[in-house]
Amino acid sequence: MPEQSGDPFAVAAASAAALAERTRQTQHDVAVVLGSGWAPAADALGPAECEVPLAELGGFPEPRVPGHVPAVRLVRIGGLRVLVFLGRVHLYEGHSPAAVVHGVRTAIAAGCATIVLSNAAGGIRSGLQPGQPVLISDHLNLTGQSPLTGLSLTGDGPSPFTDLTEVYSARLRTLARERDPELAEGVYAALPGPQYETPAEIRMLRTAGADLVGMSTVLEAIAARHLGAQVLGLSLVTNVAAGLSDQKLDHGDVLATARTAAARLGALLATILPEVG
Repeated sequence: MPEQSGDPFAVAAASAAALAERTRQTQHDVAVVLGSGWAPAADALGPAECEVPLAELGGFPEPRVPGHVPAVRLVRIGGLRVLVFLGRVHLYEGHSPAAVVHGVRTAIAAGCATIVLSNAAGGIRSGLQPGQPVLISDHLNLTGQSPLTGLSLTGDGPSPFTDLTEVYSARLRTLARERDPELAEGVYAALPGPQYETPAEIRMLRTAGADLVGMSTVLEAIAARHLGAQVLGLSLVTNVAAGLSDQKLDHGDVLATARTAAARLGALLATILPEVG
């Protein structure tokens, strides 16, 4: 499958230029990356001014995972120009970290100063139930990968030695809780997948402080913070993690749970986004 070569920021700038041409907007404000099964959330965010296939922008490999659509929408929310990516690609599809974070880098090159990352996650912490949204307060990057690997240490761009003390913006989380005071918070652990975790791995993650587990988001969050964007992370618990219930893990069930709750979460994001731009 085709992968990026050369300067990933030049590739992102070219994709952003193509996006500006197709949306007829030279500046965008916020980007939302939708996780597995989250597509109904896009409709709840509002009508699309336009929808652009990612294949027309360059640099985007096509998602191969069910529940991810290879397109980006432009939606107006409270005066903000919001880019809604209807899907993402993952490391486990065989992609490089640069390909995984290309959407985020493109959005920032297009002017977005705020990145909203959503995902479907397994619940580790006791009390988290399928269908429940959880704000991401921090993460454990257990993928063994970084989108900053190989970047110049002496160039004119931002240093790859990026401070991740506050990966997920406390200000944005506060705004989200003002809209929905019942929102829980938790630490998200990312593993490379595509297999689900073993019960022993879940016990290890719980001991390490993880409340949620999934296979995405963290590389995009790192790439966004490297470029100075603010990040809001939102997980939808789609299943109880392995070994914590009698439920067998199945991607079809994950998608079904996500689709059931996604419209409600899209409506929640629609109330939050005017405050974050």
